[in-house]
This record gives sequence, structure tokens and C-alpha cells, in this order.
Amino acid sequence: MRRTDRLFELIQLFREGRLWRGQDLADRLEVSVRTVYRDIDTLVASGVPIEGERGVGYILRAPIFLPPLTLTAEELEALYMGVDLVQRSGDPALAGAAGALKGKVDAVVGDARRTEAGTPVLTPMTPVPRNAMVHLPVLRRAVRNRELVALEYLSLGGAATSRIIRPLHLHYWGTSWTLAAWCEMRSDFRVFRPDRIERIETGIGSFTDEQGKTIEDFLARPDPLKDSDPLLQRRP
Repeated sequence: MRRTDRLFELIQLFREGRLWRGQDLADRLEVSVRTVYRDIDTLVASGVPIEGERGVGYILRAPIFLPPLTLTAEELEALYMGVDLVQRSGDPALAGAAGALKGKVDAVVGDARRTEAGTPVLTPMTPVPRNAMVHLPVLRRAVRNRELVALEYLSLGGAATSRIIRPLHLHYWGTSWTLAAWCEMRSDFRVFRPDRIERIETGIGSFTDEQGKTIEDFLARPDPLKDSDPLLQRRP
């Protein structure tokens, strides 16, 4: 977590109005107690009315107000619709993050602004993917960090294969996900269904972008996503 994000999270925690021990904050933010003390000192120095001392605890003694978000009614509606969609994506980590994001926006926008925006007229009714997306957090991290991934994969035809891939991008189709990747065994791009991965292993190495093997190269092919739709049941 970036320090700016951590400071904002600290403010959100203190706004609950409870007494926080340094260790409790450290556990919540997954940092050291020493880091928490430095962050609290920074907030106090910037004028946030936090009172307390090390070894006893800290509490916010006066309400604080963050600058309001200057969002139009349509922008708020788009944001909440996006949050609702992510919460139905089947990825528990993303769903939790979306809920936390909505809480932060609600806290900053305020009741009056939400009332002005009115009741959303658009609500996604996309069904949650039936199979638990247990591998999505690992795959998202691998895409982000350029990590090679070893897969035990069950094709739509029932054949079990082992692959080493370069995960490039995840696509959400409303009812399921697909992963665009460069397959080291096939020396070509392939599309995988995360819900058909039997086993996944990371920590086997990393990769760097190479000409002809990037997500841009994949998308530059004629109709790259045409056969990626899981409804077409393409066999990787």
C-alpha cells in the first residue's frame, strides 16, 4: 500500500470514533507499529486532531471533513454501476475492494450529494460466475508483476495438459473470465478459462515484454477476442 493510501486509510479508521492501539492499526494496515507511529505523527503535523500516546492508544477528538468529490449525477451513477458489476465478478478480493471503494466514496460524497444524484436507474444484473474463481487473485498479480505461471489445465474437451505461460490480460465476459496469454509450449497466443485451471504455480520466474509476445501484439491480430468468448467454447 502506498503511503498516501495508508494515510487516507488511517483517517477512515479514526473517523469510526474509537480508540486505536498502535498494534491494532499495524495489524489492520499490515505494516510495523513504528510505521504507524510515523504516519500518525505526519497526520497530527498536518492538522488532523488525533490525540493519544504510544502504548496507550489514539483517538480522533474532533470531526474532520474531506473535500467533496466534484462528480455529476451521471458520474456517480457510472461509478456505482461499476462497483456493483465488480462485486458480481466472482473474485472475492476484487469484490471486497469494490465494497471498500463504495464506502469511501459514500463517506466523501455525503448524504446530501447522494440524494441529489437520486436513485440509480441502471443496475447490472449479471449473474455471479457459478464456479469459484479461486485463481483470479493469483492471475491478476501475475499479470501485473510479469510472472511466469505453470498451469495444470483441463481443456473444454476434457484433455489435461501442463503449460508454462506468460499471463497478459484478463477479460470478464459477464458470466465468466478468460485469460489471454503467451504459451511457451505452443509458441503462440492462447486463451484460457481460469475456472478450468486445476493447479497453478508461480515463483518460477519472470518475463519481460518481447516483440510479438505482448498483449498489444495479441490485440493487433484480426479479431483477437472473437474466439475468446467462453460461450464459443474455444479449446486452447
